[in-house]
Amino acid sequence: MARSSRLSTSILRTQVAMLVAALLVGFALSLWQAHEMLVHQFEQRALAIANTVTVEPGIADAVLAHDPQGVVQTRAEAARRSTGALFVVVTDDQGVRYSHPVPDRIGQRVSTDPSSALSGKTVVNVERGTLGLSARAKVPLRAESGRIVGEVSVGIDAEEIESGLWRWMPSIALYSGIALAVGVLGSFLLARRLKRQTFGLELSEIATLLQEREAMLHGVAEGVIGLDPDDRVALINDEARRLLSIPHAELGMRVGDVVPAGRVRDILSGDVTGADLVLLTDEHVLVLNRMPVHLQGRDLGHVITVSDRTEQEGLLRELDNVRGLTDALRAQQHEYANRMHALSGMLELGSVAEATAYVAELSATASDLAARLGSRSPARSWSACWSPSRWWRPNAE
Repeated sequence: MARSSRLSTSILRTQVAMLVAALLVGFALSLWQAHEMLVHQFEQRALAIANTVTVEPGIADAVLAHDPQGVVQTRAEAARRSTGALFVVVTDDQGVRYSHPVPDRIGQRVSTDPSSALSGKTVVNVERGTLGLSARAKVPLRAESGRIVGEVSVGIDAEEIESGLWRWMPSIALYSGIALAVGVLGSFLLARRLKRQTFGLELSEIATLLQEREAMLHGVAEGVIGLDPDDRVALINDEARRLLSIPHAELGMRVGDVVPAGRVRDILSGDVTGADLVLLTDEHVLVLNRMPVHLQGRDLGHVITVSDRTEQEGLLRELDNVRGLTDALRAQQHEYANRMHALSGMLELGSVAEATAYVAELSATASDLAARLGSRSPARSWSACWSPSRWWRPNAE
């Protein structure tokens, strides 16, 4: 159990590490996206304030008149305080300030380039000025005739962007934590499932089993075919390919795609059941067995063994011939004993002529039997040994 626990723990640790790395990247990307969204929102907010100031009555006329009464500063500061902007700066067509949160800077040229706004373009960006980094918008200030007489520049402090980002971080962190918890739970369940599917084996043990299986499959003299529960080829060794003449069978193929219709397919697919099913091919006499495989209550498919009985069948036929020959020799021996007993009786009675004729008849019969048995090589020497003419001749008397 300790080994399987180490395997599942290793899988779980690897997956959790990958999840944490992915979530950190996702968290950073989410923060970056939130930052960009906040920047865009503050830029649009600054643009809206600037557009509001440009259409306020009297601003453009005051700038054309060089603002002797300080109307521009008063209205710009009122807009700044009401909107919470960092600054609302109005300039003439030379970029000289007519308003600024720091009154001493009125009458000075702006620190950033006003040419884009003075040329009639609207500009939004994050830029650093005399008051620090800010999200700002610059829009052209037009008189009633449409002539550009200056620009309105509105900025919102970048610290507000950072503050908004910090307010978003707990939500992003919460969602990331939930995603991590779900991922860890899924990794744990996956590790348990892998543990069950590998039957608690270590990776090194699985590799060893694979090597042993390959060595065994290709080393045995019998053909072996493994089928999964869907009757797909899960394993097949070289001997099975040779005996069944299916050299092109590939793993994952169905039985119907491996062999054509016939007795071979019927046996492999289980349509024909039984033990020691005999299959005759052009070259072999085969015996096939299809056995189900179950492990811990799970159906793993079937294993089919293919045994070549061609040589054994030949030996059995030879054995049957030898047995028949043995029975024939046993009967001949019995008959020979009877004939010798009859011959002995003739000689005891003094019937030599009859005994001689009887021996001649026996010799002719034995020669005919020897000729017939001579066509059967295993019995030829035995017929010669048991021939009466070899052991007794009439002329020896």
